Amino acid sequence: MNRLAGIVLAIAAIVAGAVFFGWKGAILGLSCVVFFLLLQFSQLMRVMRTAQNSPLGHVASAVMLQSRLHPGMKLLDLIRMCRSLGVKVAPDTYRWTDAGGDAVDVVMERGMVARWTLIRASAPVDAAAAGAPEAAGTAHKPDHPDTPAA
Repeated sequence: MNRLAGIVLAIAAIVAGAVFFGWKGAILGLSCVVFFLLLQFSQLMRVMRTAQNSPLGHVASAVMLQSRLHPGMKLLDLIRMCRSLGVKVAPDTYRWTDAGGDAVDVVMERGMVARWTLIRASAPVDAAAAGAPEAAGTAHKPDHPDTPAA
């Protein structure tokens, strides 16, 4: 919900209660606003408790995280999805990494996801890619003396 809309609704609840039921209605409206704020705080604490039990900046799959992101997603929803807090790599940029080495850098603007980048882990350099033909099974065998030359 937009912050301004929430403030307007809270004031409207208190004023409506005061107009219709007097000071008892104003207290009822204020109680409803406080109850709503306590629910929001409880939700935030539940997400933070979940994130506390995970390693910092770790996610099960960076590719799946990248596919589920969308612009405008709130930070709380992102932390709930990752079940971990991100590692700050630059101002307003946080990184989540999976066990395979893939990572997602998320840029936040005003507490919402603005853009993200998937960083793939570099492929391990094997002997075939390094140019060693023996390791790739293509070793050059000398010609047998009995075979004719081409």
